[in-house]
Amino acid sequence: MATLAVLRHDEGVRLDPDRLVALYSDLGEAGAEQVVCRAMEELAGRLTEIQRFADDGDVAAMARSARLLAKVAEQIGMLTFARVAGDVLRATAAGDRTAQAATLARLVRIGDRSLNAVWDLRDMTI
Repeated sequence: MATLAVLRHDEGVRLDPDRLVALYSDLGEAGAEQVVCRAMEELAGRLTEIQRFADDGDVAAMARSARLLAKVAEQIGMLTFARVAGDVLRATAAGDRTAQAATLARLVRIGDRSLNAVWDLRDMTI
């Protein structure tokens, strides 16, 4: 009888708190809060959009959204999220549909964890 293996995807996320501190230092608390909130909304929307484009087979639109997602994530210190979005872009550019699907699934997992991590970090005193 075959044994079923269960894979657990428990990967940590990497945030650069120095980028958030720099935002707060440059823009003040109110300005930084606005920037971070807008970025978080943008990232959540882009993540949903990327999934929809992938389901529809619109590779060009998916790549465009992944590129924008990577830029925004990097700006607010979500390094892992930005890197995995880049991985999705590379798999898409290579035309590797299997790698694209795998990296997209990883992007969703990392995205959820990254968004939660930034919200948790914002709750702490900066």
